[in-house]
Amino acid sequence: MNIEALRSALLGVAEPDTLCLTDGFAVPSIGMAQRAIVDGDATSAAIAAASIIAKVTRDRFMRRADLRHPGWNFATHVGYSTPEHRAAIAREGVSPLHRMSFQSAAYQQLAL
Repeated sequence: MNIEALRSALLGVAEPDTLCLTDGFAVPSIGMAQRAIVDGDATSAAIAAASIIAKVTRDRFMRRADLRHPGWNFATHVGYSTPEHRAAIAREGVSPLHRMSFQSAAYQQLAL
């Protein structure tokens, strides 16, 4: 699922003859030159910048989600599997935002 999202994003923004950089793995079927850089966020300024933008965007989304889905404290843990996040899942169950296809350790620890 994450690779498909990355593929879709690349196809939406990459220009022809662009070299697409990815953090650690190649994205299949994009039809463009690409370079998978292991630890790319530590060695490529472009990947590091994209990583920061993605984190800030995700954190903003999670703060808004906290307003729509009270009880899970999304604004505090912003989706990371913290003890507080796991406690909220145990207390509230999963929210509509939780990805049940994702093999999270938090989900495996709980009887859902």
